[in-house]
Amino acid sequence: MTIDVIELRNFYSNRLGVMARRLINRGIVGHWPNAHGLRVLGLGYSTPYLGLFRKDSDRCLAFMPAAQGVLKWPTARPTLSTLVEECSLPLPDAAVDRILIVHALEMSDDPDGLMRELWRVLAPSGRLMAIVPNRGGVWARTDTTPFGHGRPYSRSQIADLLRRCWFTPVNWSDALFLPPVGHQWMLQSAPAWERIGAAMSLPFAGVHIVEATKEVVRAMPVRRERTRLIPALQPVLVPSRMEPQADGTPVRAVPPPTPSR
Repeated sequence: MTIDVIELRNFYSNRLGVMARRLINRGIVGHWPNAHGLRVLGLGYSTPYLGLFRKDSDRCLAFMPAAQGVLKWPTARPTLSTLVEECSLPLPDAAVDRILIVHALEMSDDPDGLMRELWRVLAPSGRLMAIVPNRGGVWARTDTTPFGHGRPYSRSQIADLLRRCWFTPVNWSDALFLPPVGHQWMLQSAPAWERIGAAMSLPFAGVHIVEATKEVVRAMPVRRERTRLIPALQPVLVPSRMEPQADGTPVRAVPPPTPSR
């Protein structure tokens, strides 16, 4: 089930959404401290997080899937967001250096096709980061936040999807250890939840943050054809001509003429 872009905007406007963005931003910065001089692409509803890279990147674009809708971003500057078909991005091959996926992978009807299209537009030395709801987390079990919609993933499921689509996972982290409750006292304790959850590697984080590199050269299985040897056959019997005798005696065999050299 795809969430409308208006619902996503409303979530990130309330107190729980503001705290979720702050905690996930910490995880993103832990992997990508900056994007100086790089071309950055955000897919899904990534605008709450692209602000980390918009100022120092060479170019920063926000692509929003057609099923989700699109909002103008940034609001007071020239538009950098557009509506796209997720499996047919309007970019040439190897066009971007960084790709950030938020609220896209779990909503996609064709995650394999989406990831292979991202592989196409990512530069050979580029990196991809996916923010994906944790299958075992509390946030995936409630539909009051966007992380409770779509298909959540376990770590092994994300790794299998990435490898199947020619990516190699290189770094992992988690975020949103606090319960999805918007009470003020719960939000004030959010930093403590994050420290304890990360230190103890607790399995109920709200989202997985996975960084992956693009596989440029892949080992392809080679199937050898068996060579069937057919022996050369030599004739065993040589036919001969039969000629009658002048006196009517039975015919006799006449050997074939020897070919001249």
